[in-house]
Amino acid sequence: MKKTVALGEVPHFYRETDVVVCGFGGAGACAALEARQNGADVIVLERFSDGGGSTELSACEMYLGGSGGTSLQRELGFEDSNENFRAYLLQCFGENHDPERLTAYTEGAAEHFDWMEAQGVPYKRGFFGGRDVVAMTGDSLQYTGNERAWPFNLVCEPVPRGHLPADSDHNGGKVLMGVLKKRVRDAGAEVIVDARVGQLITDGDGSVCGVGVKIDNEMRYIRARKGVVLTMGGFIMNERMTRRHIPRQESFATRHGNPGDTGDGITMGVAAGGNAINMGEAFIGVAHYPPAELTYGIFVNQAGQRFVNEDVYLARMGEHVFRQHGRRAYLFIDNAHFSRPAYHDTTEIVAVGETIEEVEQEAGLPAGSLQRTVAYYNAHAERGEDPLFNKSADWLTPLSEAPFALVDFSLDKLHPTVFTLGGLETRSTGEVLTSDGDVIPGLYAAGRTAAGIPRTGEGYASGMSVGDATFFGRLAGRQAALAG
Repeated sequence: MKKTVALGEVPHFYRETDVVVCGFGGAGACAALEARQNGADVIVLERFSDGGGSTELSACEMYLGGSGGTSLQRELGFEDSNENFRAYLLQCFGENHDPERLTAYTEGAAEHFDWMEAQGVPYKRGFFGGRDVVAMTGDSLQYTGNERAWPFNLVCEPVPRGHLPADSDHNGGKVLMGVLKKRVRDAGAEVIVDARVGQLITDGDGSVCGVGVKIDNEMRYIRARKGVVLTMGGFIMNERMTRRHIPRQESFATRHGNPGDTGDGITMGVAAGGNAINMGEAFIGVAHYPPAELTYGIFVNQAGQRFVNEDVYLARMGEHVFRQHGRRAYLFIDNAHFSRPAYHDTTEIVAVGETIEEVEQEAGLPAGSLQRTVAYYNAHAERGEDPLFNKSADWLTPLSEAPFALVDFSLDKLHPTVFTLGGLETRSTGEVLTSDGDVIPGLYAAGRTAAGIPRTGEGYASGMSVGDATFFGRLAGRQAALAG
């Protein structure tokens, strides 16, 4: 089926409205709400029998800050200037960022938290200061990335930016989306479920003026007077697209997302003239914690050498493991700090010994390599130093209590979580751009259908996707509502 259809080929319209939102996850719900709040009639089309998308599957720690701090940050004693927030994000993504989008986010993220709370999403005024992927204490503020790790702590003040719905543990997405889905319906948007969008309707001038959608096994057409917003997720569930764009990650991935992350929004946008960017980037999650005490261990490659500071976030660890020869990596740890990782049940202990030499020999590492690595590390850890990789002194201690173990975190054994970070190029207001940088009238995108703030796994932090999707979903819905 063609991804676009000319307006003149549409036999008749099933519905007509101002704004059509395709996809009812976090980005789509926020786009629909913002469009309604700006006076537009809205139809939301959802492929499945209810909305939620990948946002509902997540813990939903929105990554927010700036403007002196969100109200939650400030009430808990944390200050976060726009400059500090921006410096952190620039350290995360370097040249791979959109300056306009970054400015909009750093200046508007604090207000976005207030907006979310005003919708009815509950947040507890509590801070979890430990090292975990998701705070399991009911608190709503935590560190979720590399804020306290080198080199990030050299360029900006560490500030916790993960905003988690209260008392939700891993179910924050259900809490947030439960609130947003009800708010969308209460606001008067029409939500049509079991409706798979497959086509964009284009006018003679190249503008987008509606969609073709399969409902009850019949293709029906809906006209959009002001615009179409694509919020249909990424493409991690589309094997053809992952083989093409992320073939190396695809070979070992455990695909993370919802079943609708098949890239339909991206391919329709491209068919309408949009430019897909960043398609080769993906998140790789090597969750070497929790439990937090595993951070005391050291990671080595096939040569028995360290390659990263172990106090980094799990996506940065995943990217560094990915760069090692054969994508092989091992955690060396002593008896005092040994535990099994909470998020991986595929790790194997490849060697155990009363001495480091025994572990080295059993694992088949080069003779003397692991012994030299551990001896150097221990000598400096004794003094609270890590001259090679600048691991925080909080996690430095000699690994000296036998027995010792080497745990396999190689990607082909681990099968880590992977999801995509590429999508349509847009303005910060959601307008989809051509490869020449021109706006496609009537077409908008947000969430993982667009290339957002997080553009590399190396700089990713938990909550960046949900923060980006919901924030820029709002901007896209607002821009569409005010068009024309």
